[in-house]
Amino acid sequence: MEANHEHDGMEQTTATANTKPVLKNDKLNAVYQHYIHLTTALTNGNEAEAKIAANAIEAGAKEVNGASVIATSAAKITTASGIEAQRKMYEAMTNDMIALVKQEGLANGELYIAYCPMAFDDKGASWISGSKEIRNPYFGDKMINCGEVKETIK
Repeated sequence: MEANHEHDGMEQTTATANTKPVLKNDKLNAVYQHYIHLTTALTNGNEAEAKIAANAIEAGAKEVNGASVIATSAAKITTASGIEAQRKMYEAMTNDMIALVKQEGLANGELYIAYCPMAFDDKGASWISGSKEIRNPYFGDKMINCGEVKETIK
C-alpha cells in the first residue's frame, strides 16, 4: 500500500512538471520567454526592464519565420518614451504573437489569452499568459486584476 502512495505522488509531480507551456517551435519558444519577461516588466511599470526584454524579443524574432512584424514592434518598444507608449506597442506585438503561437502550436501545457476591456480608453487589449491569474500589463498596479481569460491555447 505504501508503494502505491509513493507512485501516486510521482505521477502528480510529473503531471505538474508537464503543465509548463512549451511551444513546438524552439526559436519561438525562446521569444515567448522574453515576451513573458516584457509582460512582467509592463505589469510592474518598469520601463527600463521592458526595453531590455523587448530588445531580446527583437533579436529572437528575427530568427523565427513569420515573426518579422513582432521584431519590428519589439524595436519600437525599445525606443518608445514612457511606459504608456511601450504598452501601446506591446498591444500590437501581442496580436501578432497570438496569431503566430496559434499557428505554431504548443508541445506542452496551455497558454491563456487574457483580455482587458478597459485598456486604451475602453478599446480593449489582449495578452498571452501562462497562468489563468490576471496580472494586467496595460494598467499595472492601477488595475492589476482587470480582465479575464478569453481563450485557451493547447
